[in-house]
Amino acid sequence: MSVSPEEIEAARDLFAGLGEITTRKMMGGLCLYHEGTIFAIMMGDGGLFLKGAGAFAAELETEGCTQWSYRREGRKTPTKMPYWTLPDAALDDPEIACDWARRALAHL
Repeated sequence: MSVSPEEIEAARDLFAGLGEITTRKMMGGLCLYHEGTIFAIMMGDGGLFLKGAGAFAAELETEGCTQWSYRREGRKTPTKMPYWTLPDAALDDPEIACDWARRALAHL
């Protein structure tokens, strides 16, 4: 499943407060960039994830966000990626979403 034009537009609208957002479709999903830096991804099912590592990842985990992981063929343990679900409050509030995105960008 790939992201629809409507889902892309909704993601752009959600993060519009950051300024210009560029996107690139990849593997059925979407990468979101601000000033050339990737800060979030959208999965083919429409799920949004912020890029986060180190102390920022700990903040996201404290907020109840979950880390994106997947299981590679032939491996017993899942592969964890440096992307985390958005806090629930950010999913439909552009101000909160942009605040979290700014924090993600500050930690990259």
